[in-house]
Amino acid sequence: MLPQLLLAAVGASLSSAHFVLEYPPTAGFIDDSEPNSPCGGATVTVNSTSPQVQVDQFAISIMSTHPQGEWQFRATTDTQPPYNFTDIVPVVNTTGLGSFCLNSMSAPSDFAGKPGIIQVIDNSIDGQLYQCAPVNFVAGSNTTLGSACTNATGFTATWTSLESINGTDSSSSDSSSGSMTMTGMASSTAASAASGSASASASSSAAAAIVTGVSGVLGGLGMLAAGLIL
Repeated sequence: MLPQLLLAAVGASLSSAHFVLEYPPTAGFIDDSEPNSPCGGATVTVNSTSPQVQVDQFAISIMSTHPQGEWQFRATTDTQPPYNFTDIVPVVNTTGLGSFCLNSMSAPSDFAGKPGIIQVIDNSIDGQLYQCAPVNFVAGSNTTLGSACTNATGFTATWTSLESINGTDSSSSDSSSGSMTMTGMASSTAASAASGSASASASSSAAAAIVTGVSGVLGGLGMLAAGLIL
């Protein structure tokens, strides 16, 4: 009975941890509200301080605490509901925990010069989870490589033939408008990049808190198990 209780406690701690959109900086990480479409319960405000995203090439960096994920990436220049999101790449499947970065994302060229929103959806053990980032789309490509755009050791990702995750709605889709390179992918060129590659301090702190909390629970359970064995 005790092993089952320990496993249940570990599972509960892991399932409460979701993901954090680190770059472009998330509009807000609200752990309990991440299942709420379209932006995980956060209010998205686009203004002059929102980061610039080059439509021909930009990076998206994420901290994930799920061993497997199914990811959808969208963008829009509608800054008010219902947003009219566009799928910018096909769905990506991932295996592994920790940080991963897509450094060759792109958006439709006519987004340049307009404020907008990037949406990330993770379909995982917790169901569909959402986060958004306010941005200002500009012309050009960001080819700056930096250490902030990396994948965790052992992290892998693969393309799928899906343009969207089952159960999500998209008013338009253009899988040919975006491309992607992931560091750590066995089937892709290793690279790392992001404009102003530092992520928002708030989102990084949230991600660190998640990982620290899970590690603390696992460590505590390990000590408990060791004491019981003795």
